[in-house]
Amino acid sequence: MTQPSKPLPRSIDATLDLLGAANYLADRSLATVLFLALRMGRPLFLEGEAGVGKTEIAKVLAQTLGRRLIRLQCYEGLDVAAAVYEWNYAAQMIAIRVAEAEGEHDRARLEHDVFSERFLIKRPLLQALEPDTAGAPVLLIDELDRADEAFEAFLLEVLADFQVTIPELGTVKAAAPPIVVITSNRTREIHDALKRRCLYHWVGYPSAQRELAIVRAKVPGIGKALSEQVVHFVQALRKEDLFKSPGVAETLDWAAALLSLGSRELTGEVVDETLGVVLKYEEDIRRIRGDTARGYLAEASA
Repeated sequence: MTQPSKPLPRSIDATLDLLGAANYLADRSLATVLFLALRMGRPLFLEGEAGVGKTEIAKVLAQTLGRRLIRLQCYEGLDVAAAVYEWNYAAQMIAIRVAEAEGEHDRARLEHDVFSERFLIKRPLLQALEPDTAGAPVLLIDELDRADEAFEAFLLEVLADFQVTIPELGTVKAAAPPIVVITSNRTREIHDALKRRCLYHWVGYPSAQRELAIVRAKVPGIGKALSEQVVHFVQALRKEDLFKSPGVAETLDWAAALLSLGSRELTGEVVDETLGVVLKYEEDIRRIRGDTARGYLAEASA
């Protein structure tokens, strides 16, 4: 549930405080581009590995600003019907049958009735253009790289004017443009034309010091020794040539899992038994389990 709407931050420091209020510990470069995106009314395009906190930024913005969060999860084959709008054909057919049974034969009037807003199913992009008493919503377009290039081209038009044309109803234009956050895991390159309309930031893995602060903020109750071991172990894993390096999300999951097990510190046995929390591919687990893990554990404990 969102809080009462708050004004946009008026400085980079205020943006850092805004994110920090929701325990999102950002570096100054991220806070700077976010402040500029909010100040200039431009979409924010975030790229980075999965699990580094790109999606969380939109959630935190909605929470701290008291705005509605509208999320469009992208996938291969995403089209206008799923992203913008579609007509409730079943309800339209029922309305037509009822009208005919009641003796309504005015075709133009009947068409006008069934293509009215009450039969319109509004999807995320159209919802984001609607007025809201709490202020313009936060529109999260998540993992755009998973969508087809055709949808990316359509999105380009929407972001240019923040409007959508529905042939049967006309043009819907946002009175106040939404706060737009677009994320990509870079499984494919996004076209330059879309990037030019956005402010860009690469969200990388955090330093050990910042990741440790994130763990202690997000996993309350974790001990000093265990949190340090977890962070140093994960930082070491990222230096390996793994199929998928663990993100901050995996670090937090591992820390929470170890806390649930009642662990006070990492041991070789505990690491081997819980590697599936932090690594998601069998090849990576097999490579790290055993002697390699114990070597990292020794370094982390030191």
